[in-house]
Amino acid sequence: MAFPPGFLDELRARLSLSDLVGRKVVLKRRSGSEYAGLCPFHNEKTPSFTVNDKKGFFHCFGCGAHGDAVGFVMKTEGLSFPESVEKLAREVGMPVPRATPAERERVERAATLQQVVELAAAWFQKQLRLPVGRQGLDYLRGRGLSDQTVDDFRLGFAPDSRDGLLSALKRENVPIEKIVEAGLAIQPDDRREPYDRFRGRVMFVINDRRGRAIAFGGRVMGAGEPKYLNSPETPLFHKGANLYCLDRAREAVTKDQPVIVAEGYMDVIALHGAGFTGAVAPLGTALTEGQLGELWKLADEPYLCFDGDNAGRRAAARAAQRALPLLRAGKSLRFLALPAGEDPDSLIRARGADAIRRVLDLARPLSDIVWDMATENRPIDTPERRASLQRTVEQQVAEIADPVVRDYYKTEMRSRLGKLRRPAGGQAWQPGARRPFRRPGDPPPPPFAAGAAARHAGFDLDGSRQERALLGALLERPALLHVLAEEVAHLPISSPELNRLRCGLLDALALMPSGIDPAADDATDGEMPLEARLIEDHLRRTGLGQAAEQARAKAREVFRDDPADADGWVGQWRRAARHLTQLTADPEELKQAEAALAEDCTEENLQRLQAILDRMRRESADHGPG
Repeated sequence: MAFPPGFLDELRARLSLSDLVGRKVVLKRRSGSEYAGLCPFHNEKTPSFTVNDKKGFFHCFGCGAHGDAVGFVMKTEGLSFPESVEKLAREVGMPVPRATPAERERVERAATLQQVVELAAAWFQKQLRLPVGRQGLDYLRGRGLSDQTVDDFRLGFAPDSRDGLLSALKRENVPIEKIVEAGLAIQPDDRREPYDRFRGRVMFVINDRRGRAIAFGGRVMGAGEPKYLNSPETPLFHKGANLYCLDRAREAVTKDQPVIVAEGYMDVIALHGAGFTGAVAPLGTALTEGQLGELWKLADEPYLCFDGDNAGRRAAARAAQRALPLLRAGKSLRFLALPAGEDPDSLIRARGADAIRRVLDLARPLSDIVWDMATENRPIDTPERRASLQRTVEQQVAEIADPVVRDYYKTEMRSRLGKLRRPAGGQAWQPGARRPFRRPGDPPPPPFAAGAAARHAGFDLDGSRQERALLGALLERPALLHVLAEEVAHLPISSPELNRLRCGLLDALALMPSGIDPAADDATDGEMPLEARLIEDHLRRTGLGQAAEQARAKAREVFRDDPADADGWVGQWRRAARHLTQLTADPEELKQAEAALAEDCTEENLQRLQAILDRMRRESADHGPG
């Protein structure tokens, strides 16, 4: 009995091989998805039998037994192939398709159409190397593709002709109705002669999960529309259930490659060329439920990589909304945020594979995207607005069907909402405010926060300027973070906003490669370096974009490139940091004076405190940032 290939793939995907084998063999986990035990097919005392859930096979290094779940049942229970398939299908609740005459006809028709598509793929490849395809070949070479890559991905060209492919397939005795059914030609409604669907386009072959050509995507040369045109739905091709390079990704995950979903064909090819062979792309549509299912067969948490622009952020939000109802324990998504104006192809060509690895290191969980969707560009400065935010978040979380995952999301979002309710902390005496003298009988005022009087007396302005400049210098020269990270963490930052900026910079430290020379000039030809762009993009996504820009501007005012300064920006930064520490220090004398004024706000105590502050101001003037 013949089973449809798709049915067998789905059956294997639903089974846990380690659970199945574990019924007959005592298995111990070795690492990740690999288990070991005594082989059930020959006598042994030392385990040489391994099971790999991720790769879906068992293997014995002693006797050579090898196979998948169906093969294990056949070997251990003496069943035939059809009997083993039916037994396993019943266990996972899958109906077994019967080879009815209609089913046999459908399989035969699909096989015929696949042959037609294969003929078309070979013809497109040939045209690319002929004079008629020169424009397409120049385009691909201009995008940095080698001849080997062009051949490996079977890229081709559709000449700008009404019947070029039609004529070629007719010469191969392919009936016109089969050419139309395969999505390669269009039959006008008025029954006029059909014409080629793809014309004047670079052609990308779309394979099924087994690596067989089933459809095409074509990129127009010049200013035509649509820019990308895909094959229509056919008996072979269902765009919402397939992914570009899915067949290659299935092989890549057996080698522990990450699964990365990019937006376009060229992005996928660039990622493969950079070594990320688990890269795939949707086929002209937003990510569908069927495609998410395919991705989760490959990896528990595939990475979604979208262009670093507004359209890319909208695509990420759509993918998050589509995924929420489908989440289950262990199955989620991670999101990669590229710098604004970049896509994987341009980033790799400009910066190489290391740039993608750094972006992978900063992947964000789906819960972050859900929170961003609810809070982006939304004021939450009043109780009513925070209540509205809470309702929005609860509505999003309610879409999760899995009750366990839904409960964990509720807990996570309650924690984030709770942080909004807690005040950031404040002082009874705000900068610029006049503190009234206490009248007899009034309750004693709350004590000053440490150093509050100093900041009120004018040091808050100097301190904020210094804090902003110090953080801005790290944005101007991100390599400094490697050298100064520990000192940045201990800076005495008084401004809550600047403290958030400091935390954001430290969080983004993983963006940068190690081993950067901190004395090197990061700027190249006036263009912001990749590290600075990634950090700035990270800060913008976390709501710190404006604070970062203000800090950069202040750093340009304070720090200078001085050839005579042997220590460069590192030395300038450290001198400014020492100055800030002295500026915000709280000597015991100052604390006592503040406490005395808080307890008894008399003119005498105020004059005593003012004298101390004046002395501190004179001392700090002698230790400027240099």
